[in-house]
Amino acid sequence: MRDLNDQLLAAHNACDHAALVALYTQAAADSNDPDAAGFYLTHAYVFALEINHPDTANLRAELVAQGRETPL
Repeated sequence: MRDLNDQLLAAHNACDHAALVALYTQAAADSNDPDAAGFYLTHAYVFALEINHPDTANLRAELVAQGRETPL
């Protein structure tokens, strides 16, 4: 996870929102802690919204499935 953390910090420093979506999504998938996974997935979703990322709807659907977002 250390390498992923370094990549996240670099993406934040570069304001690379596309990379942040991918990295936070990866962090969520790699996490064994449901609360941490939800935290990472929420961040991926927020950055996806900011750039109208193609995975935005899928990220939201996953948050809904986890009970972390309400259905529309």
